[in-house]
Amino acid sequence: MVKIGNIELGEFPLLLAPMEDVSDPPFRAVCKDHGADMMYTEFISSEGLIRDAVKSVRKLDIFEYERPIGIQLYGSEIDSMREAAEIADEANPDLIDINYGCPVKGVACRGAGAGLLRDIPKMVAMTAEIVKIANRPVTVKTRLGWDNDSLNIVEVAERLQDIGISALSIHGRTRAQLYKGPADWTLIGKVKDNPRIQIPIFGNGDVDSPEKALDMKNRYGVDGLMIGRASIGYPWIFNEIKHYLRTGTKAPAPDNTTRVSTCRKHFERSMEWKGPITGIHEMRRHYASYFKGYDNFKEIRTRLVTTYDPQEIHALLDLIQERYSNGIEV
Repeated sequence: MVKIGNIELGEFPLLLAPMEDVSDPPFRAVCKDHGADMMYTEFISSEGLIRDAVKSVRKLDIFEYERPIGIQLYGSEIDSMREAAEIADEANPDLIDINYGCPVKGVACRGAGAGLLRDIPKMVAMTAEIVKIANRPVTVKTRLGWDNDSLNIVEVAERLQDIGISALSIHGRTRAQLYKGPADWTLIGKVKDNPRIQIPIFGNGDVDSPEKALDMKNRYGVDGLMIGRASIGYPWIFNEIKHYLRTGTKAPAPDNTTRVSTCRKHFERSMEWKGPITGIHEMRRHYASYFKGYDNFKEIRTRLVTTYDPQEIHALLDLIQERYSNGIEV
C-alpha cells in the first residue's frame, strides 16, 4: 500500500499531473471517473494568491468527489510561498504540492518552478518553511536538473526528504529539454534505488500507453506513475493502465458513445464552473483529442471551436453520436 502521510493510494497509484489550463475541476472530474487515484490543481502563483488575484484564488476550488487532491503552488520568494501555503492550507486539500518542475521561460527564468533547480539551498529552505506551517503532507514535483551539467536529482531527493516532504514526483527531463526528446527514467530509478529514500517516488514523462506503464513499473521500481499530456482528451488511460497491469491484456478502446458522453460531461462541467463564455472557449483545446483519428472530422471540429452557442455544441455532439461508429463515418 502506497501512502502519502496518512493518505492511502492503493498498491500502484496513478496520479493526474497538474497542468496549467488543463487540470481544472471539469477535467479532473472526468479523470476521476476513469481511474485517477490522486489529482492536483493547476499550479497556482504564490504572488497571485497572496494578492487575491481572481484567477489564482479560483484555482483553490476543490470538491469532495475529487479527493484525495493536492493544491500545487509555485513561486520564487520564500516569504510569499509560505504565505501562499497558509492560504492553500485553509482550503483544506489533502496535501500541498510545490512545483519545482515548470520549465516555461516566464516561470523558470524568474527563479520559480524549475528555476529553483539552479539554487538547491533556496529550494530546500523554501520547502522546509512550507513543511513547517502546513497541517497536511507536503510533496514536491521536479525535474532531473536544470541541464545535463546539473543532474542533481539524487542529492535533491535526499535533501527534500530530510526536511520532511512526504512524496516526490520526478519528470524525466531537465529544464533545458522542456518537453523535447524522450524522457530519461534512469535517474528516477536511481532515486528509487537509493537506500536512504523512504518516501514514495512517482515517475513522470512519456507514459502514454499501458505497455509503457508496465515497463516503467518493472524497470525502475517506482511507487506509482504521474500522467499528464497522455490524459488530455483521453481520461480513459488511467483505467486502461490498471486493466493491463492487472490482467496483462489491453482493455477495449472507448467506443464512440463513450467518447461523446465523456466529452459532453466535460463540456457541461466546464460551462458550470467557468460560465458559458469562458467554459466554451477553454473547452476548445480538448475536442481534437477526444475525437482523434475520426474520419472527415475537420468540418465538425471547426464548428466546435468557433461557436459560442451551447445548444449548437450539444447538437454537434449529437451529430458525432449519430454519424460515427468508433471513429468511422457511417
